Amino acid sequence: MKPLTRRQFIKVSAIAAGFALAAHPIFAQQVITTDSEGLTAGEVTIPVADGEIPAYRAMPARGQNFPIVLVIQEIFGVHEHIQDVCRRFAKQGYLAIAPEMFARQGDVSQMEDIQQIISEVVSKVPDEQVMSDLDATVAWAQNSSNGNPEKLGITGFCWGGRIVWLYSAHNPQVTAGVAWYGRLVGESTPLTPQHPIDIAEELTVPILGLYGGDDDLIPNDTVEQMRDRLASGNTNSEIILYPDTPHGFYADYRPTYRPDEAADAWSRLLTWFEQYGVA
Repeated sequence: MKPLTRRQFIKVSAIAAGFALAAHPIFAQQVITTDSEGLTAGEVTIPVADGEIPAYRAMPARGQNFPIVLVIQEIFGVHEHIQDVCRRFAKQGYLAIAPEMFARQGDVSQMEDIQQIISEVVSKVPDEQVMSDLDATVAWAQNSSNGNPEKLGITGFCWGGRIVWLYSAHNPQVTAGVAWYGRLVGESTPLTPQHPIDIAEELTVPILGLYGGDDDLIPNDTVEQMRDRLASGNTNSEIILYPDTPHGFYADYRPTYRPDEAADAWSRLLTWFEQYGVA
């Protein structure tokens, strides 16, 4: 990865306030809001290989040696929904941290068009950069935030769902992961040389995939391909496919939200982390 100058690097120096513009209109009547009572929650700064990136961190206000959960953003960045997910984890006793994965490429929270986000930012983010930043985030969580790296979970949504699979292959110290409707197949490019289906048989980490059967971005046949590849391994990874359920069904601020499926999936996530030793 070509080194960046300081001026090039600091494109996003703070996490988003509120919801990303491209995510509007917000369905306020269904938004889940988790308070910070009993928590230490807010923005932190993560030292990475070529500078610093912002992140949102939430954890119990008292205690130590917390299990760590990496929360990986959608294409909208670390906006209010992802921050709230971190607080949901903190209420369960986790140290949850969501690093801003697009910090070098641009501020997606201020872009009003999804296609602009994809073409100008997301398409320019190298997987190598993401893996390195997540390694740095784990180190920070351990050294600066009372995190226990022996209990390391990862979860992510949409763009972040794909990263869950890849980072779990990159870092076998991950205890368990949960991927929400992340893309499974794709073309190999210099920035994205592998996709989840390419590493499925090599996984050593148990991953739970949560996918919608009516997802117009992730065809069911690719889910079945991934299931077949996972069956060749021995991690006990599995994929739940919710019938008649769209992409983004956990995003309570969007019209794709499905409360019953979202609640069931969240319960499965907590059980998965407990079963495989993250909790």
